[in-house]
Amino acid sequence: MEHEKEQGEYKMVEKEQWRPGNMLYPIPAVMVSCGSVEKANIITIAWAGTVCSSPAMVSISIRKERYSYDIIKNSKEFAINLVTKDLVKKADFCGVRSGRDINKFKEMDLTPVKGIHINAPVIEESPVNIECKVQQIIPLGTHDMFLAEVVGVTVDKRYMDENGRFHLNKSGLIVYSHGEYYALGELLGKFGYSVKKKK
Repeated sequence: MEHEKEQGEYKMVEKEQWRPGNMLYPIPAVMVSCGSVEKANIITIAWAGTVCSSPAMVSISIRKERYSYDIIKNSKEFAINLVTKDLVKKADFCGVRSGRDINKFKEMDLTPVKGIHINAPVIEESPVNIECKVQQIIPLGTHDMFLAEVVGVTVDKRYMDENGRFHLNKSGLIVYSHGEYYALGELLGKFGYSVKKKK
């Protein structure tokens, strides 16, 4: 039972209790590219996030048995490639097939392009490529977390306007929620709108 405070008193709210688990949804589903342009691989990851703004740092968490784990551990670099509606089926495929058995770039007709700041490839078809260098690997349990510094970002010029502003949300980004993919929908507000003074 959960308690909800109402007018100075607590009322009981019925909720079902589950064991501890990953229920922080929705989250981004991203394609992480690694290796080299000649021997490139993609792993789709939902356990990814921003951890620091200055220096810009991100994290990805990978199971040790995944093919990409050793590639990233040894090279200490990777790229996070954002996923759009046009790429969601390819992202799903790259999450359920192993690079040990197939060339995912070839199978999904994706283009590996050498990063500017890293040797690992980025995915040309993605609207945003985030080049990363691993700073620390933290063993956690089922997954190890790779903490990485962002060393470069490239964006698709199609989403730039004449004033040089990048309109990322017009690219058709998707999110992952409890085993399902969703397209981002209606704009509800901009950061800080709740306290902005009306003119």
